[in-house]
Amino acid sequence: MSKPFPFSAIVGQDEMKHALMIAAVDPSVGGVLVFGDRGTGKSTAVRALAGLLPPISVRPDCPYNSAPGDVVPGRNPDIKEAKTVKVPTPVVDLPLGATEDRVVGTLDLERALSTGEKRFEPGLLARANRGFLYIDEVNLLEDHLVDLLLDVAASGENVVEREGLSVRHPARFVLVGSGNPEEGELRPQLLDRFGLSVEIGSPTEISDRVEVIKRRDTFERDRETFLEAWAAQEDKAQKRIVSARKALPKVETPDEVIEAAARLCQAVGSDGLRGELTLIRTARASAALSRRKKVKVEDIAQVAAPALRHRLRRDPLDETGSTARIARAVSETLG
Repeated sequence: MSKPFPFSAIVGQDEMKHALMIAAVDPSVGGVLVFGDRGTGKSTAVRALAGLLPPISVRPDCPYNSAPGDVVPGRNPDIKEAKTVKVPTPVVDLPLGATEDRVVGTLDLERALSTGEKRFEPGLLARANRGFLYIDEVNLLEDHLVDLLLDVAASGENVVEREGLSVRHPARFVLVGSGNPEEGELRPQLLDRFGLSVEIGSPTEISDRVEVIKRRDTFERDRETFLEAWAAQEDKAQKRIVSARKALPKVETPDEVIEAAARLCQAVGSDGLRGELTLIRTARASAALSRRKKVKVEDIAQVAAPALRHRLRRDPLDETGSTARIARAVSETLG
């Protein structure tokens, strides 16, 4: 399998890269939605992230990427297994044309016909457990798959009741979606499930456009040499994620930071309290990536746009975009 374009070699798109790294540090943030024009590196960045993610420990030959103690079909939870193996963190693509059986899993027909045994064939949700599930053109996803993903994302568990089967298995994953807003809007129920929303566009500086072309051309002509040239930067980025994960539980969130998050969410009129929770978690992960032990109000200001831009109520009297509204609120509320 060929290696993806290096994450560290992506030119610009800092907000998108920062959001993806935050999701890698703290999955509880709730996933990342990337909206932008075609050819702006959305898919490239998500697939490149797979090269930065540290490996996970799983039971040998387990289709659910389960850790010891996880309850999965075909495993006796009373038997403790000390042996584990290291595997790459899964980053699974969910194609738009995938059937429901392919996503959730179904009866293994070959075994059923040959032996008469009813056995569960795991789907994409099982493969994505403890990893990332990526949906390109997520705004074009069929409604029945959207409903299915909403249920699983809320519970962290996939339940299959069909064809005489009754199976449940863990399905905890970071949902990452990308799309072009010109091709259709995302259903509000699914939009709300994404912790961060990033808007990206084509580079405006000629020097940046030239650098993108040069790097991509070099990568396609001499992949091994290009990957070797960026190996040190990739290793540095991976160590940064690993270090931030370890430090995250000890990062302090002062009361004034929580108050700042609440005041900002009230100022922009975000629905519910999910905005505040996402702001705090995102700011905490951002501080951990910066190797700091305490969250600052400046962290709230930095992550406000991706954490809140998709949670604003539409104001027919305010024609400014959501990003501009948040920037204005940050300036007025947080100084």
